[in-house]
Amino acid sequence: MGTPIDAVLAEQNALLSAAGIGLRFEKRGERLGLRGPLPCRQGRAAHPVQRISLGLPATTDGLEQAKAQLKDVLRQLQQQRFDWSFWARQGKPGTQQLLETTGPRPQEGAGFDLVIQDFEEAFFRDPRRRRNPSGAKTTWTSAYRPYLRRMAAVAGESVLAPDRRLFEQVLESYEPTSRSRQQCGTALAALARHRAIALPEDWSERAAGYGLHAAQFRRLPSDSQIVDSIERVPNPSWRLAYGLMATYGLRNHEVFFCDLSALAPGGDRVIRVLPTSKTGEHQVWPFQPDWVERFGLEQLGEAPQLLPQVSTDLRRTTLQQVGRRVAEQFHRYGLCHTPYDLRHAWAVRTIHIGLPDTVSARMMGHSVAIHTRTYHHWITRRDQQQAVDTALARLAHTKAT
Repeated sequence: MGTPIDAVLAEQNALLSAAGIGLRFEKRGERLGLRGPLPCRQGRAAHPVQRISLGLPATTDGLEQAKAQLKDVLRQLQQQRFDWSFWARQGKPGTQQLLETTGPRPQEGAGFDLVIQDFEEAFFRDPRRRRNPSGAKTTWTSAYRPYLRRMAAVAGESVLAPDRRLFEQVLESYEPTSRSRQQCGTALAALARHRAIALPEDWSERAAGYGLHAAQFRRLPSDSQIVDSIERVPNPSWRLAYGLMATYGLRNHEVFFCDLSALAPGGDRVIRVLPTSKTGEHQVWPFQPDWVERFGLEQLGEAPQLLPQVSTDLRRTTLQQVGRRVAEQFHRYGLCHTPYDLRHAWAVRTIHIGLPDTVSARMMGHSVAIHTRTYHHWITRRDQQQAVDTALARLAHTKAT
């Protein structure tokens, strides 16, 4: 007597037959596999009927994964780059067994979805990532996965294996000097290191692009505009969130992952961004300091629950989703700038008052290199102004003597 999964497999195989696809899903014991005409392992032109054991359970969930594997096999066959060295290794005579995750890495001709899966597993195994799992998850979903998906799409269209040509093609698909191009360069460089692929020597220069685009550069809010805008936020809880971001230059999600006890009366007003945030623990000073009282932030030292009630349980949400809630509220209130504009304005403020770049970068939770690239215009102007002031002072002293 057949089982429910047998009926589902029969239905799926009927759909494959109707579509003219020769491969079929097959249940052997309690595992799923594929069976049908596949390239001969000896290199002959014939396509004998062979099996791929997928190692997936014969369940509904297992079948969904098997469908994804089937798509990858069909894509490789269509592009004439099917590779038995990835899909199978010789086991008992007449059978094929899928490589375990502990086995050799996917070869260059392997399906790109599996190349990405292999890289993702290595990414999360990195001990540095495991110290901050929530931050690692956010980094993967927002700063790696979108660019790897673009790469998979380009690989499918161009029939390129993951080699240097493909890396360059994907990078060049992004606008020069754009933030997306810089993030793409970072993600692809990490994948290249994992795959031992040599990138061009000028890769960093070609990928550089993290910074403020022209439109954003022009619309950074002034201090007076920030003070005016906070009055247009009708919800008291969201006014406090806005004030925290403006005063401390916080990322969207960091508002909800801070130790605010130092804002209480008698505190030093140096808040601590918690280790669960994207870039780990760091301390931040207020600029402008008088905004702590002006925006009523001192009450958060004893009552942080006055902030908006946003879920911060990282077992059920992500840092990216928390940050999205903030962006949605800014849009709902019709504010003329984004949450990140407040962060950039904070950074520019520290530059104008002469705070060392290393200190500002540490407070913002990013590297000095990122800080310098992002705020290059203002840093250059400050340094030039300091040089001019020194030269003029020297000239005045010479004339006086």
